[in-house]
Amino acid sequence: MADPKGFLNHGREVAKSRPVDVRLKDWNEVYVPGSLLPIIGKQASRCMDCGIPFCHNGCPLGNLIPEWNDYAYRENWGAASERLHATNNFPEFTGRLCPAPCESACVLGINQPAVTIKNVEVSIIDKAWDAGTVAPQIPERLSGKTVAVIGSGPAGLAAAQQLTRAGHTVAVYERADRVGGLLRYGIPEFKMEKRHINRRIEQMRAEGTRFRTGIEIGRDLKATDLKKRYDAVVIAAGATTARDLPVPGRELKGVYQAMEYLPLANKVQEGDYVTSPVSAEGKHVVVIGGGDTGADCVGTAHRQGAASVTQLEIMPRPGEERAPHQPWPTFPMLYKVTSAHEEGGERVYSVSTTHFEGDEDGNVQWLHLTEVEFVEGRLTPKPGTERKIPAQLVTLAMGFTGTDRENGLVEQFGLDLDERGNIARDADFQTNVPGVFVAGDAGRGQSLIVWAIAEGRSAARGCDRFLTGASDLPAPIRPTDRSLTV
Repeated sequence: MADPKGFLNHGREVAKSRPVDVRLKDWNEVYVPGSLLPIIGKQASRCMDCGIPFCHNGCPLGNLIPEWNDYAYRENWGAASERLHATNNFPEFTGRLCPAPCESACVLGINQPAVTIKNVEVSIIDKAWDAGTVAPQIPERLSGKTVAVIGSGPAGLAAAQQLTRAGHTVAVYERADRVGGLLRYGIPEFKMEKRHINRRIEQMRAEGTRFRTGIEIGRDLKATDLKKRYDAVVIAAGATTARDLPVPGRELKGVYQAMEYLPLANKVQEGDYVTSPVSAEGKHVVVIGGGDTGADCVGTAHRQGAASVTQLEIMPRPGEERAPHQPWPTFPMLYKVTSAHEEGGERVYSVSTTHFEGDEDGNVQWLHLTEVEFVEGRLTPKPGTERKIPAQLVTLAMGFTGTDRENGLVEQFGLDLDERGNIARDADFQTNVPGVFVAGDAGRGQSLIVWAIAEGRSAARGCDRFLTGASDLPAPIRPTDRSLTV
């Protein structure tokens, strides 16, 4: 235990954000560089090294949180990094992007603000990169087996790195022009600068992983041909089919899916465009969807100079404290103010879009909505609450319904789907096709980055067992495991 009285002597402190008027002028991460290290020792000392650390169960990766908290408190950064990497391939990703279900399960959180686990995590890995201690782990010998990984998001990268380190020859196929999946083009630069992805890719290349970009399996290369080339395949293609909004006026120009809008802004940061082909500059922007993707659209619109930003959510506003039906240590649905919300805009709850209205040139100009309420367990429009708001750019951020069914991947492999429309798999993450495995959102459905990495690691173990008959790789989760989190 780092400090027996740490949780009594120190309150919770989190990373400091740069002033709004400063950070809106650039696309850099919102946090003040170096602001964590001066406080991280005190924050790590708040960890009580519980006899039953519920944070382990709250984290799908089973991170050894009390151990690396203790090392961080003692400034033994090398040991802290080793413990962190023992369960997590990419802590710099989760430390920036994960909603931290571990903190919701923190025992201290029963009656005090939880330990800042996420901030300690990102401090450890950033310190390790700065010290140059994150080195490639090159396998001692090769197995002679080959594996294709479809998709280079967090699940695909985790599976690829684990299988490469097990001695297999791994090639990652990515349909986009750069590696990273949604990490690259779905997460705005102000939440995670892409240099963090780039240096992990260089590490993986040094370890032996190969990357093939601009190739979509099912369209550019048939799945059956891929299966013939490799001894095994891991599908980590994500759940990229976006939920649509079939209301009158959906066809108007200016109404986009979030994943049509966000990647273009990221391509500007990559140097592909001078300005985004779909920009919010000077426009009244409406974001439909109250989740993290919606918040990403809000922050992006602010940086592009939107005249106004309004975020709509069909559900009621969550409470600021745990509801009785979401007790500790479950992951509660709470009202959350992200960095994007700090920057301005309006959030409107319990409303539903009825239709869009455009001008004579077919450009969206107005969004018509109505308030809704629960009646006998169903969301029902409230009479007399209809109104319209200006909307010259609308982004749909309402989640995803499953893996892409239009590119032929599912049909060409002959894969079975489960009752939720995801690719079905067994306890080893293997599909009904021998040698074909699935990890991440493609098999689980839309979920968190921490679940994606955990699934990638587990699928890698199943794949390794298939290829060699046994495996020393860890398996954090089972396909049916929901842990204590959502």
